[in-house]
Amino acid sequence: MDEFSFINAIKPKAYKQPSLIKGIGDDAAVLRSTSDIVTTVDTFVENIHFSLETMEPFHIGYRVLAANISDLAAMGAEPAFYLVSMCIPKKWKQESLEEIYQGMNELASLYRMDLIGGDTVSSDRLMISITAMGYVPKDKARYRSHAKPGDIVFATGTLGDSRAGLEILLQGQEYKDKNYYIERHRLPKPRVALALGLRDIDRVALNDISDGISNEANEIAEASRVELTIIEERIPVSKNFDQFSEKQQYDWKVSGGEDFELLGTVSEQGWKKVQAVAAETDTPVQQIGYVHEAAKPSVLIQSAGETKQLTKSGYTHLK
Repeated sequence: MDEFSFINAIKPKAYKQPSLIKGIGDDAAVLRSTSDIVTTVDTFVENIHFSLETMEPFHIGYRVLAANISDLAAMGAEPAFYLVSMCIPKKWKQESLEEIYQGMNELASLYRMDLIGGDTVSSDRLMISITAMGYVPKDKARYRSHAKPGDIVFATGTLGDSRAGLEILLQGQEYKDKNYYIERHRLPKPRVALALGLRDIDRVALNDISDGISNEANEIAEASRVELTIIEERIPVSKNFDQFSEKQQYDWKVSGGEDFELLGTVSEQGWKKVQAVAAETDTPVQQIGYVHEAAKPSVLIQSAGETKQLTKSGYTHLK
């Protein structure tokens, strides 16, 4: 495999974003905009974040870009550009690497995102680092620090599905809705439409559910200096989720992660707007708790009439 022939193979033939002045072909890309620019970066390592044991190269590309798009959605930003850097081992063939880019391109096309650059180097294992950028109207970005006492806590979609899909792939057993769970793991759908539809609301705190709501809720609580109470029975799950053990159900919906749904807080008045936008964008949304004052930021979870502290328990790097 030759680096330059590989770059030519994945180079876009046309660009979609009018604010792109120059894309791939020079030392750097050139953008022009009057909006605020939101930027996020994630790095994915083979056999830690993805494995050929559970997905094809196409799914790897689709999923790693979905993670970045979900971060942009949580900031209220409209996806626009992405850059991809890869550390590539010799065992990976160009055809498989192109499939990874095909997965990215399929998802990027849904949001008119342009691939504008990146880098490739050799390595002993495959690593993919994606930098994604999006636009948000001036001073309209959403922050974790926007939660206030009296707010409603809500979540989109159903939680625990991705972790259930991974379990099915690893165990190889038959389950109800098997293909549904596998697709939720391999081909997640970031909640961009809902996030963009909430722009008329003055104050919303959003966090993308990549590491489980136990982590995401605590991040909002810490940033906003409040206490969140989550009601376990209200956490949305898929209709056949009860086929898994009670421990699996609890662990996966609270700490499973990688569903790439949104966790948010909004005032009671703003909640009506959230529900309206959810209906317009065909986005399932559920009230799962509330926000209140506290001397120390924390998250509580109510379950079967008992209340206990919900500590961070999802996947944490370097731990």
